[in-house]
Amino acid sequence: MTRTSDVLLENRTWTDVEDALEAGTRTAIIAVGSVEQHGPHLPLIMDTLAGDELSRRIAEKLGDAFATPTIRPGCSGHHMEFPGTITVPPETLMELIRSYCRSLDTHGFEHLVLVPTHGGNFAPVNTVAPELARELDANVVALAELDTMMELMNEGLREAGVEYEEPVIHAGAAETAMVLAAAEELVRTDRLELGREGDISVSRLLSDGFAAITENGVLGDPREATSEAGEAIFSKLTDAYVDRIEAERDAV
Repeated sequence: MTRTSDVLLENRTWTDVEDALEAGTRTAIIAVGSVEQHGPHLPLIMDTLAGDELSRRIAEKLGDAFATPTIRPGCSGHHMEFPGTITVPPETLMELIRSYCRSLDTHGFEHLVLVPTHGGNFAPVNTVAPELARELDANVVALAELDTMMELMNEGLREAGVEYEEPVIHAGAAETAMVLAAAEELVRTDRLELGREGDISVSRLLSDGFAAITENGVLGDPREATSEAGEAIFSKLTDAYVDRIEAERDAV
C-alpha cells in the first residue's frame, strides 16, 4: 500500500514504484491541466496547480494510488489573446495522454483515471478515453463532465458561506479560492478585479475567444473568494471523484 506522504509518482524511484505495484497499488491519477491566463491576479499555471492538488488529494484518500505529474499545457486557443498562454492542438494533447496511459499500462497499473482541470481539455479527454479503453488492458476512467465539476465547485463556495454562483467558472471566486487554499502566495491580492458576470455564451467564448467576452480575462468576482471556500471546493471534488473511482474499480 502507498503511504499518503508518498503518493506523488515523480518523487519515487523506479524500485519504489515496482514495490508499490507488487503490494497492490494499481491506480494512477492523471490530471490534465493548462498554462493559460487567469486574469491579472492568478498565475498562468492555475489549472495545473489545481490538477496537482486534486490528484494528490484523490490518491491520498484512495490510499492505494499514485498521483502522476499533471499534463501541461492543454488546449487553450481561446485564451491566446492574453500573453503567456501556451496552447497545443487537441491532437497533440490526446497523443500525450495516450503516451502517459500506454506507459503506465505497460508497467502494470490497472486503473488509469483522467482528471481534466481546464475546460478546453474535457472534449479531448472524452474523445481519447474510449480509444484507450479498447486498446489497453487497464481500466480507463475519465472524470470529464464539465457541468458536474462546476456544480461541485459552486457547492463548495456555498458550503463555505460564499453566496455567489458562477455559471461558467474561470478566474473568479471559485478558482481564486482554490489557489488561496493551495498556494496563497501566488494570488496577487492587490490586483483582484471584477470580471464579466451573468450568463455567458460558451459557444461564443470558444469561437471568438475570451477577449471577446471579458477584457481582463476574468469571469465572475474573485473578490468573493476565501481560502476556506477553496478548501471546501477541493474537498467536494475529492470526495465525489473518489466515490466514482471506487465504483468504477469495483465494477471491473
